[in-house]
Amino acid sequence: MYNKRLLLLGVTIIGSGWVYPTNVDTNLIVKGGVPSANNSLVTNSQSENTVFQTLFTATSVGGTNGVRLNPKALSFIQDYMKENWEELQSVRSYGKPYFNLIESVLVRYGLPRELKYLAVVESNLKSSAVSKVGAKGPWQLMPQTARDLGLKVNQNVDERKNYYKSTVAAAAYLRDLYNELGDWLLVIAAYNTGTVNVYRAIHRSGSRNFWDLQSYLPTESRNHVKKFIGTQYMFEGQGSVTTLTKAEAIEQLSGSAMYVFYRNLSAQELTNSRTIAVSGKYHSSVIAKYILMDKAGFDRYNPDFDKIMASANNSYDLKLPTDKMDLFLSNKYEILNESVQLLSENDTTESVAVK
Repeated sequence: MYNKRLLLLGVTIIGSGWVYPTNVDTNLIVKGGVPSANNSLVTNSQSENTVFQTLFTATSVGGTNGVRLNPKALSFIQDYMKENWEELQSVRSYGKPYFNLIESVLVRYGLPRELKYLAVVESNLKSSAVSKVGAKGPWQLMPQTARDLGLKVNQNVDERKNYYKSTVAAAAYLRDLYNELGDWLLVIAAYNTGTVNVYRAIHRSGSRNFWDLQSYLPTESRNHVKKFIGTQYMFEGQGSVTTLTKAEAIEQLSGSAMYVFYRNLSAQELTNSRTIAVSGKYHSSVIAKYILMDKAGFDRYNPDFDKIMASANNSYDLKLPTDKMDLFLSNKYEILNESVQLLSENDTTESVAVK
């Protein structure tokens, strides 16, 4: 029985949008193309075989971020890309503004940006999308689901079609599912079929690994997960933490991508927090001082912050209680300047010690 909170569209057509990958020349993108795993561009004049070769590489070597495609998904994703190639290519022109909006909400909720591709699979990114069972909007929410998530749905108003409000509702739901399941592939499955069916599949299979339990899920739901993976590979040229099981993520990803697994926050704390992306020479002790937060509390919200900011990645989705985030933003430049000074002093001290 489907989870009463969420019954979503299960049609075979898919939509698409376009994201401009890091380090890719956007002047090339507007001419048409698909990013490969090394951020080169596959143009429309080239055959789908180019992308398929990238997929074969992804199963063995992985992308530039180290993420590998599970071999059990390869055949499905190849067929999925081939069948939907033209449609995926045709919608690039309108994808970017929708992705920008969705990403801003996902980041605020501390969620991976790549979850935006779920809206592609659900609705073609279209707010006018309606399913046979009554799901509506870019995130294909059922009426009662939408109401449970705080949206107005009545004869006069249907906020499921409001792009911003429905995205906020979907982000809250995805966050709750992840807090419960702790695995992004299971989250995508539950978004489609409900947690009852996911737990039933876990019980029957004796495993929490999607690739082991998938045959115990409804066909539509297991294919939904693989469409999500395929869509991400189509537009990013590689996977991410959201295309991996928890075990795969721990094995394949570096610490800079894994801190989201180690945030020890309650549901209430997550609800009352904000997230922004930061980069540069910030230091946790300086941030904690300016926002009047003890270091242990800061570390609980932002595990491995200093380690990641000192790495080549040098970016972090900073999460803080709402009032503390206000303090951070109002003192951002002072915090950065003092952090730079502190790190410079530490480097000097270490240099002297080596001599």
